[in-house]
Parts: sequence; C-alpha cells; structure tokens
Amino acid sequence: MSQSLFARLFPADALRKLDAGAQPRVTNMELFFDLVYVFSIIQLSHFLLAHQSWEGVVEAATLFAAVWWAWNYTAWATNWLNPDHRNGRLLMVFLMGCALLMAAAVPEAYSERPGLFVGAYVAMAVVRAAYMALVFRGARMSRNYAQLCVWSVLSGLFWVAGVFLPEHRIWLWIVAVAVDYGAPYAGFWLPGAGSTPMSSWPLKGLHLLERNQQVFIIALGESVLLLGAMLVEKPLDAPMLGAALVGFLVIVAIWWIYFVQLSEAGEHRFSHASDHTNLARAGLAYAHGIMVCGAIVVAVAIEQMASHPAEATHASTALIAFSGPALFLAGSALFHRTMAEKVPFSYPIAVCTIGAWAALSFVMHLPTLALGAGVLVVMLFLALSCREGEAAHK
Repeated sequence: MSQSLFARLFPADALRKLDAGAQPRVTNMELFFDLVYVFSIIQLSHFLLAHQSWEGVVEAATLFAAVWWAWNYTAWATNWLNPDHRNGRLLMVFLMGCALLMAAAVPEAYSERPGLFVGAYVAMAVVRAAYMALVFRGARMSRNYAQLCVWSVLSGLFWVAGVFLPEHRIWLWIVAVAVDYGAPYAGFWLPGAGSTPMSSWPLKGLHLLERNQQVFIIALGESVLLLGAMLVEKPLDAPMLGAALVGFLVIVAIWWIYFVQLSEAGEHRFSHASDHTNLARAGLAYAHGIMVCGAIVVAVAIEQMASHPAEATHASTALIAFSGPALFLAGSALFHRTMAEKVPFSYPIAVCTIGAWAALSFVMHLPTLALGAGVLVVMLFLALSCREGEAAHK
C-alpha cells in the first residue's frame, strides 16, 4: 500500500520522454507559472523606487537574487519534469503559489513580512529539489538533486536565521545568497558524497534558452507598464512626451540588442555544442540573472525620467540611469563570453560612456530628459551595430 502510494506521488513517468537529440517544448503550464513573475518584477521595481539609498540597493539586490534563483531552478527542473503530467502540474502549482507569496512579501520583507518571504522561498527550494530526487530515484540525477536539496537546506538556515535576527538580517541573507549561487560551482559537494559533475546533468539547452528569453521579455514588460502608467497619469506636455519617446526607444534598443545579437548567438551555440550544461550555468543562470536585473533597474530609471523630465538630474537618478544599462551590458558580456568566447569591444566602451554622461548630467545639473537622451544615443548605437554581429554570424 505504501509503495503504491509512493509510486503515485512520485511516478517515474512524470519525467519528459524525449528521443535522442530532441528538445523539450515549452508548455502552457510553464507560461502560466511565469505569470507570477510579472507581479514579482513589479514588486521589485517598486521596492527599488521606494528605497533609493545604498542600503535600499543592497536590500533590493538580495531580494532579486532570491526571486531569480527560485525561477531559475524551476526552469531547470522543467527541462526534465513534464509540466503537462498531472503530478508535474501539481508541483508547478505549488511552486507558483510559493512564488506568489514571495512577491507579496517583497515590500515588507525587511520589516513585517520576512517570515513569509523566507518561508515561501525555502519551501520552494527544498520541495522542488526533494521531489525531483524522488522522481529520479534509481538514476544519477536522483543523487544530484538530493545533494542540491541539502545545499538548499543549508542556505535555508541562513535565510531563517535572518528572520529571527533582524539586526543581522541583511548580512545573513547575503550569506544565504552566496551559498545558493556558489553551490553549482562547488558541484553541490558534500562530505563523503563528493560533488556532482556538470556532465551528470543532461540538459537540453535550447529549451532553457527559450525559457530565459520569455522571462527577459517579462522584465522588459515592466518598463512598458511603468511608462504606460506615466502616460495615463501625467499631463502630456512636451517634456513628458519627450521622456516617453526616449524611454520607449531605450526599451526597443535593449530588446534589439538582446534578441538580434544575443539570442542568435545563443541559439547557434546550443545547436552545435554538446556540453549544454556548462553553457547554461554561466550563460543562462548567471548572465541572464544580471540582464534581468538590469532590465528591472532600467524600468526604474524610465519611471524617474518620465516623472521629472525637466528637473535637474539628482545623484540617485544619475546612478540608476547608469546602473540599468550597465547591468544589462555586463550580463550580455558574460553571455557573449560564454557563447562566443569573446566580448564585443563596444560593450565596455558603452558602459564607460554612459557612466561619464550620467556623472556629467549630475555635475552640470542637466535636465533628466537630457540624461535619458544621452543613454538612448549609446544604446541605439549598440543596437544598430548588431547588424555587424548578424553579418559575422552568417
């Protein structure tokens, strides 16, 4: 009876059945799961808008790290788990509920709701890894996920400690993030068990690349939502319309750089490489996390610019206007380094140029609209230079 119940809860047929060389397709359940992350990204951008200080930046970055890692590990799990299987759907619904609670707790994660944020995150991490270990029972992947589960429990101890020690919360949570993000590079090593080589994770990279493309679109969507809200709420005078145009074109430029240059390079590499797991670890889990974070900060910068287009540039606005594109380009550089084994020289030049223009805008008390226009010029230059990348690729 107990064995029958165990087999029903953790059936081996909940795993995807793929022919050699076949790629998993993205299912409606995966897209449904991503709906929560529309809300999560809105919450994170609003948190950063409300906490524009060095402490607020660190707090926002820590929350983002947890939100991203929860999505990332779920995307990896669905590379093997069939989300259209009944049990796969139930697990995804559970994870979706946890992600929703995390997002709801973001505004008060450091005050009234740290337990809700941490409880949902840790439950998501431990249950997902434990379920995958049990579904994979008898296979090497079962051991891999069991070791990942232990590391999730270890990081969870620091997350939970931060709930009960508010005076040390941010530092404990930073340690927890370091454990979570460092675990893959440690191979989920455990005493007596050793590590799990990346070659023992048989990943299908094109599926995971498509999933990362989808979440990046969601991140860009936050910029569109904030810009649209400004157009509804603000009088449509010349400065406001100018700011809206600049913000819209910045969004277009980032989309162009990502989907014309980066995505094509990624699809080409995954289509011709055999070691998808190492590529996905650096190029998707880490590089895309940085790019998504950059897209969120860009959304905050666009909101700042659209709210006060004619006002002199403040230090916080200049820093945010620089940080968003810089983070996106840093992630893009890591992606290029992983997929093409080189970084376009234009990327560091662009980051330095945006940084210099942001500093000059602050020192010269230039209007926020002028700050945004300068950033736009640089991003448009990169977007137009993508044609060279296309030609080189062909």
